[in-house]
Amino acid sequence: MGSIGLRVENSGMTPSQGNSQIRLEPLHKKGQHLSEEDLEKQLSRLSETNNHCCRCCGLTRFLKLQKAWFIQDPCGIICAVLTYVLLVYGVIVTNAVLLFPLELDLYSSINGVIFNTLGFLALVSHIKAMMNDPGAIPLGNATRNQLSQLGLKVGQVVYRCPKCVCIKPERTHHCSVCKRCIRKMDHHCPWVNNCVGEYNQKYFVLFTLYIALVSLHSLLMLLIHFISCVGTDWGDECAYFSVPATIILMMTLGMEGLLFSLFTLIMFCTQLHAICTDETGIEQLKREQPTWTKKGKCLSMKAVFGSKMSIDWLNPFVKPDIGSGKDLPYMYSV
Repeated sequence: MGSIGLRVENSGMTPSQGNSQIRLEPLHKKGQHLSEEDLEKQLSRLSETNNHCCRCCGLTRFLKLQKAWFIQDPCGIICAVLTYVLLVYGVIVTNAVLLFPLELDLYSSINGVIFNTLGFLALVSHIKAMMNDPGAIPLGNATRNQLSQLGLKVGQVVYRCPKCVCIKPERTHHCSVCKRCIRKMDHHCPWVNNCVGEYNQKYFVLFTLYIALVSLHSLLMLLIHFISCVGTDWGDECAYFSVPATIILMMTLGMEGLLFSLFTLIMFCTQLHAICTDETGIEQLKREQPTWTKKGKCLSMKAVFGSKMSIDWLNPFVKPDIGSGKDLPYMYSV
């Protein structure tokens, strides 16, 4: 079911003067109209399937998450758990096979700090991308009282999503997995068990960046370790475990690092292209004609990572200021 359009018409007074001064003309086809009573029943059912989770174990407080958010999708949960398993496996094998056998020298110390720091940042970025509200529109806010407070101009059209009974700002799409309308939705990613939208795109981009870096770093250390040990008897400095077990671990680590680096590098470049062109993945896929004024590359980057370019852009603990470049107040006031 598509969106339902509502148009503000001139009744002699401005919309801000109260709901009685706003006449909304339904633009949907005949037979698709829902009464207010039907909408209230639908909203009641939607509230029972709200995708919020509780604050537990202090994790949301530690990560500075203002609102607990978790999508109860079995496929997404399995993919997220698999992501953690592969990440932890890569970190353990890299440390146990490539760093621990060596003496605690400058090489192992520097590479150990860099590798484990990148792994930690990748983990934090993934958790924040998964547990941050991506920009969901509040359920059931398509009321006359709410519309009267948006400062709409005469002749301006707003849309109401019939699935979650909410006002749909421009560039908003309904996600069937999250069961919500998401601001500036790029796509739904099962690997983070969440949509990538206006509020969590920074964390998703950082996740792909740090996974790519940690994978490439692991591959580089793997290559150096192999070159230095091939042709030798694989003594204590080369094999912490038995030689066959060490070779098997190195092979699996190499395959994982290669696949992860390629996949995340492609995703990272795709996200950067979408940000710089100010066009989300869904908009590119649907080849939608832009009805908004596209921002330049610099302003688009600031809208995702923060209003001022700094090292905070690379810090997943810092919440970005995404208020740059928004012209129409009704687009984001819902």
